[in-house]
Amino acid sequence: MSDLQELYQSVILDHNRKPRNFGELPLANREADGKNPLCGDEVHVALVVEDDVIREVKFTGHGCAISKASASLMTAAVKGKSRADAEALFQRFHALVLGQDANGGKDLGQLVVFSGVSRFPVRVKCASLAWHTLKAALEQAPESAANATPSAISTE
Repeated sequence: MSDLQELYQSVILDHNRKPRNFGELPLANREADGKNPLCGDEVHVALVVEDDVIREVKFTGHGCAISKASASLMTAAVKGKSRADAEALFQRFHALVLGQDANGGKDLGQLVVFSGVSRFPVRVKCASLAWHTLKAALEQAPESAANATPSAISTE
């Protein structure tokens, strides 16, 4: 294993063991649930969006190390970003895990650790579950989100 692969594995394992932004977000005004029925990964993403900016983001759920680490790194990457910037980051991340990012994720900060996922197609859904769930939460109408049942997405 190369030093770079070991570093990437270390980052993923660290975020799996000690996920950032893990927990409930009682004042969320947008939220969604995601499930990968193929492997059992489940995630709940909750957001506080004000003035079109993600002020706070948290997640709960369970799944494999890749799924949990991806959710952890995602929350850190999108906090403080505008909705448009978060959606653009979703597109870039999705291209990365599909092996379609022209830069190989070199400008995506720590998210680059998922660049090797494209070699394992079954793991692409694990890495992208939280991101699809974030996208579903962002697409909610803010006035209905506070009183609505969270939307659900599936990566079947």
